[in-house]
Amino acid sequence: MAVVIRLKRIGTTKRSIHRVVVTDSRSPRDGRFIEEIGFYNPKENPAVIRINKERVEYWLSVGAKPSVVVKSLIKKAGA
Repeated sequence: MAVVIRLKRIGTTKRSIHRVVVTDSRSPRDGRFIEEIGFYNPKENPAVIRINKERVEYWLSVGAKPSVVVKSLIKKAGA
């Protein structure tokens, strides 16, 4: 099972909000996930990024691969 860290889209049309989740790479974007580790709201000014640094470090240490966008969010959040 390949584990990835990616965004799960919530919210309505034109008001997208995202959760940072750890999931199996085969599950759909908004489907089942293992753990929710963060929150991202790009519509706020400035954008709101909340990520649990300890859980990110744990999942990266056991081999989870972050998506390109999540990797940049982790960097911006200072995790």
